[in-house]
Amino acid sequence: MLSTAAIRADDTTQFCAGLSAHDAARVLAVHAFIKPAYAERTVVTGENALRFSEGVAATLASLKSDADTRIAGLLFELPVLDPAMATQIEALFGKDVADLVAGVRQLMRLHEQTFGVQELERGKNTAQQTAAQLEVLRKMLLAMATDMRVVLVRLASRVTTLRYFADQKLQSDRTYSYARETMDLYAPLANRLGVWQLKWELEDLSFRFLEPDAYKRIARMLEEKRIEREGFVDSAITRLRAELAAAGIDAEVFGRPKHLYSIWSKMRGKTLDFSELYDVRAFRVIVADVKTCYAVLGIVHDIWTPIPAEFDDYIARPKANGYQSLHTVVMAEDERALEVQIRTNEMHHFAEYGVAAHWRYKEAGGSNFAGQKYDEKIAWLRQLLAWKSEVVDAVVGQDELRREWVEQLKSTNLDDRIYVLTPQARVIELPTGATPIDFAYHLHSDVGHRCRGARVDGAMVPLNTPLRNGQTVEIITARGSGAVAAGPSRDWLGAGYAASARTRAKVRAWFNAIDHEATLASGRTLIEKTLQREGKTAVNLEELAHKLGFTKLDDLFMAVGKEEFSLRQVEQVLQTPAVPKNTGAGAHVHALQNPDAAVIPRKSRASSVVQGAKSGVLVVGTDGLMTQLAKCCKPAPPDEVVGFITRGKGVSIHRTTCKNFAEMRSKAPERVIQADWGAPGGQTVYPVDIFILAGDRQGLLRDISEIFLREKINVIGVSTQSAKGQARMAFTAEIASTAQLQKALTVIREVEGVMEVHRQ
Repeated sequence: MLSTAAIRADDTTQFCAGLSAHDAARVLAVHAFIKPAYAERTVVTGENALRFSEGVAATLASLKSDADTRIAGLLFELPVLDPAMATQIEALFGKDVADLVAGVRQLMRLHEQTFGVQELERGKNTAQQTAAQLEVLRKMLLAMATDMRVVLVRLASRVTTLRYFADQKLQSDRTYSYARETMDLYAPLANRLGVWQLKWELEDLSFRFLEPDAYKRIARMLEEKRIEREGFVDSAITRLRAELAAAGIDAEVFGRPKHLYSIWSKMRGKTLDFSELYDVRAFRVIVADVKTCYAVLGIVHDIWTPIPAEFDDYIARPKANGYQSLHTVVMAEDERALEVQIRTNEMHHFAEYGVAAHWRYKEAGGSNFAGQKYDEKIAWLRQLLAWKSEVVDAVVGQDELRREWVEQLKSTNLDDRIYVLTPQARVIELPTGATPIDFAYHLHSDVGHRCRGARVDGAMVPLNTPLRNGQTVEIITARGSGAVAAGPSRDWLGAGYAASARTRAKVRAWFNAIDHEATLASGRTLIEKTLQREGKTAVNLEELAHKLGFTKLDDLFMAVGKEEFSLRQVEQVLQTPAVPKNTGAGAHVHALQNPDAAVIPRKSRASSVVQGAKSGVLVVGTDGLMTQLAKCCKPAPPDEVVGFITRGKGVSIHRTTCKNFAEMRSKAPERVIQADWGAPGGQTVYPVDIFILAGDRQGLLRDISEIFLREKINVIGVSTQSAKGQARMAFTAEIASTAQLQKALTVIREVEGVMEVHRQ
């Protein structure tokens, strides 16, 4: 493990290892450039900025990275520590370096946005949400890095930070949070990319802060036997190489060190004691073909005593992901176990870089969110990084090969998805080209329907703006919900507004529902007008629908609205004469012969003055004088009334407030006669006119008609007009008294949308 304490300002050769003289000079020039800017400053973790940047560059040098990557490692803190000097990066060091620095800063901003702040979706298992969010974050980190060298710089910076925490022996909430994030995000990324030295160190350093007691215990057990163990492994490898050479077998044999976190994971996962771990001492043998694998196995078993229960033949029986190798555990001379893995070059390559490579199950939680295409791209990227490490020593000075490697890294596009953030730092995965509308509908259909604007990284943008990786998106919605408050625009179905087929389907579903409601409302209106025309507003609509052959009332409305059902059939049912209800045994037969009797209610027993009933008015000083209620003011008990003697039509009864009566009295006061309400025989009803002003909406007439029905008020005339969103409605209703009318008017005033209601 490389300690930051080992980095010295005057020891710059480590930054230049493996570089040409020209590239080494460039790196040294950058190091000299940053000294004045970094010397007296610290980064966010509290470490000296110069020491931090030197640690990053040294780590990148250990990965045998190119000069531009090391330069970016030295420079990426500059935009934060000295913004004025940051503008000179491209001019001084070139566009490639400036792009790398910008990419690293973008990943650093992602850390600032998501560090310790994760919003979870409702209604999902918390463990599943956490795993899903971590996987999306890992993919986002790689997708945001258009140049994969940016990811290497980010991994190197995190290793450097954790080394600093370890050197300073810090143990706090901050170190725990950094370690947790590293274990969840950065160690798995290093694993995917096959950068083993960083992967192991990231895990061990994180383990040190996450489980300090377990770390110290295992470190102590390993350290006690480290020299002895390393000496034995070296001697065992030397012995095996000699035996293989004697047998004429060409093989590569190398030790496979076991790091602390891996040991702890195995002890915990298999509930083993440290003494029961067989692979603390282990090495690997790589040969040319399968036949040689078994030949090597025989030699190993001849040298040391095998433990049969610990032998696994993954060549004859490959693992589900395609992994192949021979695994055997043997007892060495000191009576301790030694693990040996034997495989061909092809098997080794597949295990490290294959499409079914084992990076999946090596990640905490066994991530299974990516698909085959993503695996293929990861495998290609790992091969690129491995190729660079393998050939770097052989091609020093061959700039053409270096440039080819860099261009391939820069052009490797891992994903056809983009990853953006909510204001609460939850990562949202969307298709490439997605817009704020796609983002809104991904959050929730209601958010999408009510979307009226969007802010991207704090700035308002048009709704058809393509989103980019790492942006923070905030949706501005209309208040309320439902069709009255808001809805999508039909423009959203056009090109450029929605990249997701899922989004377009939701927008189409909205308008299909709106069209359905419009057809339903149209059919309802036509049926209601037919009932008004026929004077049958009190008809039970459900029973009418069943009589006409419809299972549900809405089916009748839809058929009429689509003009698939003739209103003439409705009229015929309504015009069928009703037969008085039978009370004897023939009642059921009557209902079958005349089913309309069950649909059309019978008239009230009350007698209407409109149809010739006595008005119930007493004219003072006379007896038996014919009276009639004036049509202009339609009086009803207990209105104050007065009589006016007409020529040939008896006495016309008016309300005392009637304007027509006032005009007639001024012209012929001698014809005015006193009148009052008497006690007419039987129950008498009187026609009155009612005016209603309301906001026009579907179902308004139905709601008002139901009130008249509940109050037992018979409506004998209706007139409606609609203009500019307002409905003007005039009803002629028969009442027994104005008290009955006032009660109905009070209830009508409470109906949604009613602005004015009064008796005319």
